[in-house]
Amino acid sequence: MYRVVIVGRPNVGKSSLFNKLLGLRAAPEKYAKAGSQFAVVADVPGVTRDLKEGVVESEQGRFKLVDTGGLWSGDVWEKKIKQKVERAIQDADLVLFAVDGRSDIATADLEVADFLRRQGRPVLLVATKIDDPKHQAYLGDFYALGFGEAVPTSAAHSRGFDELLERIWAMLPVRQGESEPEVVPIRLAIVGRPNAGKSSLLNAILGEERVIVSEIPGTTRDTIDVEFDYGGSRFLLVDTAGIRKRPETGVEEQAIGRAHQAILDADVVLLVVDPRELGDHELKLANEALDAGKPVIVTITKWDLIESKEEAKRVRADLALKLSHIQHLPILYVSSVTKQNLHKLLSEAARLYELARARFETAELNRWLSVWSTQTMLPNFKGKPLKLFFLTQPEVAPPTFVFFCNHPEFVTRAFEGFLRNRIGEDLGLREIPFRMVFRGRRESKGGGDAS
Repeated sequence: MYRVVIVGRPNVGKSSLFNKLLGLRAAPEKYAKAGSQFAVVADVPGVTRDLKEGVVESEQGRFKLVDTGGLWSGDVWEKKIKQKVERAIQDADLVLFAVDGRSDIATADLEVADFLRRQGRPVLLVATKIDDPKHQAYLGDFYALGFGEAVPTSAAHSRGFDELLERIWAMLPVRQGESEPEVVPIRLAIVGRPNAGKSSLLNAILGEERVIVSEIPGTTRDTIDVEFDYGGSRFLLVDTAGIRKRPETGVEEQAIGRAHQAILDADVVLLVVDPRELGDHELKLANEALDAGKPVIVTITKWDLIESKEEAKRVRADLALKLSHIQHLPILYVSSVTKQNLHKLLSEAARLYELARARFETAELNRWLSVWSTQTMLPNFKGKPLKLFFLTQPEVAPPTFVFFCNHPEFVTRAFEGFLRNRIGEDLGLREIPFRMVFRGRRESKGGGDAS
């Protein structure tokens, strides 16, 4: 797939440009879920620090669009941001050099221009924030950057993007006979509290420092999507900002909102837990994912810091006690430093992804229903017993089981728990969330509501 990278100094509108291109020509859901592709935008410099990717679909074809952190920012992240931009440009077919069309050329713009000339990649100059056509008269000054005429755009007013797409495709190299299989990746959302080791985990899996890691809480300020192949499967890892109860800034509040959305968009959730900081917060995140029908792998990080077998035994016992509510979920002890269990983590994610899509034949389900009906006393209200007539599975991810019965209101919490245990054990679905629906007998002919 073609790769187009947006580069520029801080606060020139790179992320707005990125979002607008995705919003105008968002890829179909079979390629990516556009809702989590969009970048956090705020009127402060330095919001974007890591590489943010999305897929743009246009009439001419598809290309991957990459948003980058602002160059020559003058902050503590400047060196690492520049390193990431350099790596992104190495694989780029085209660079979009974003400049603020309402401002004079800044020293940082000249620095970025010189930097891009040394990279040797094709560059298209894009002037942002041209909200009024009369401002185009001032774009001639940008010829001094050495990349020709700037394409005027306005994300706020959706101006100039058709021309921008035309110019992009005109500058992309022609590739003959290229075909791309339409492979839907398994989306793995990495979630947890700040400084639990989420970004370190992503970097360790990829074998490179794709996202900036720091002891400073809140370093990751947006969801970061990265695709890769492992064991014959295609994965999309989604690193998220640390989720805490009270965000301190508007940017953090946006980032945490994206993290919650990443859970809803995920196929499998990796709940990252620092064993020294486990509390109710992690259980709430696990329940959030399970309520959304998402399989969860409890991923205990920083296991390399456990210094002895005695300490490991003590920590495991403490975790077992605190995680008793979700002890049926897969729990893996991993290390981003030693790479312990990272391969197993991906294998487990692929297994849970398939398990959440398991479909059972109706005949098999009803054989089990007959067995379950003999294993416990059915609820009985005032001499009227509950009767289970039929069981079917209309949906997967999560698997959904519909019980047709004479009186759905007779189903007690205890009996529902019994059926949930039986489905988990007998159908092998104990490790993933599934749903049960009870419908009255009249509904087998098309009417009624689920209970």
